[in-house]
Amino acid sequence: KTLEYHQRAVRQVAYHKRYPLMASASDDGNVHIFHSMVYSDLMRNPLLVPVKILREHAVVKKFGVLACVFHPTQPWIFSAGADGRIILYQDI
Repeated sequence: KTLEYHQRAVRQVAYHKRYPLMASASDDGNVHIFHSMVYSDLMRNPLLVPVKILREHAVVKKFGVLACVFHPTQPWIFSAGADGRIILYQDI
């Protein structure tokens, strides 16, 4: 399945170890959060539901969000951007 949610290149994809969450960071300055589930039945398509778009980073010289990582126990995400900021999102 092809996902076309970002306007520019995707820099990183992260998965939460405890919750069914996935995030993608892109040069468009956005982090997209998805509810995701992969079923044990391989004939069934994975479930991907867009949850939220986080738009806090500025695009600098065509670079936006460079990295994202989930907190190991909480449904929080950290993002690092080309604007020199690291942002913690707690209300996903």
